[in-house]
Amino acid sequence: MQTPRASGGPHEDIAPPKTATFSRVDTFSASHRTACKSLTDAENKKLFGPCNQKHGHNYKVVVSIIGEIDPISGMVIDLMDLKAYLQEAITKPLDKKDLDEDVPYFANVVSTTENIAMFIWENLQKYLSPNKLHKIKLYESETVSVTYKGGAPLAFAAGDQHELPE
Repeated sequence: MQTPRASGGPHEDIAPPKTATFSRVDTFSASHRTACKSLTDAENKKLFGPCNQKHGHNYKVVVSIIGEIDPISGMVIDLMDLKAYLQEAITKPLDKKDLDEDVPYFANVVSTTENIAMFIWENLQKYLSPNKLHKIKLYESETVSVTYKGGAPLAFAAGDQHELPE
């Protein structure tokens, strides 16, 4: 079947592109002390409690990439490329590090899980095409995680200000 082009000429029907979200998991271990340099020791202890002491975590990060499924490869992103990007953006700068002392980004940024997720997002953006990175889900433990989508504006339903849109 042929349909007219906008310019008037015929062309074959083209199916809309198929898109998918592909996720890959990476892990790293790091230590930190949750503290804000502009606060006193007493204020930091009150604000951050036990997390104000030096401690560590075995983090798990789920990186989700969104895009068109390539009709030839059948993939959203080359898996080996993504593995290399995670190595450069996550493992090399964060694994086996004291975040507050070894990672310049955290010299004046509190090393909360939220800020670590933003750091990972910013690092990964250097390796990916625009709009490919969909979200980062960073697990500090089995019971604590943060989902970050690159500073997208919040779109809360009327009266529901407790859940972030997925």
